[in-house]
Amino acid sequence: MESLSQELPDPFTDANRPLYEVKANLFKGLAHPVRVRVLEVLAHAETDLSVSDLLTDTGLEASHLSQHLSVLRRHNLVLAERRGSLVFYRLAYPQVADLLAVARQLLVEVLETTQQNLINTVGLRPLVSTDAASRAAVTR
Repeated sequence: MESLSQELPDPFTDANRPLYEVKANLFKGLAHPVRVRVLEVLAHAETDLSVSDLLTDTGLEASHLSQHLSVLRRHNLVLAERRGSLVFYRLAYPQVADLLAVARQLLVEVLETTQQNLINTVGLRPLVSTDAASRAAVTR
């Protein structure tokens, strides 16, 4: 089992950077729907997944998947391991799956709150805009 080395500098190793910058860099790694989808697939997998498994599970083209896996490796979100001619991926830390689960819970709560706010507006009287009031005055 040969671990693939990272070619780019690790954005998390500079001890002089403030924690909020390091956190922002972590979120940059998450800042694309394809990368979130790849992480979700890996989070729900019972074993490491090969690139072909990820291609099947995500429906992406190989070059597109490769670019996103590179970003995920660079941000320390996934680990890659070469086994013979195949490359397998897994989450770098189990907390990545926890982070995705918390994000989902937060999103559901935000959507429920938004839905409740919309429901609460159903019984309100319609507002008359100044344009509508002006038009009504002109037509009288």
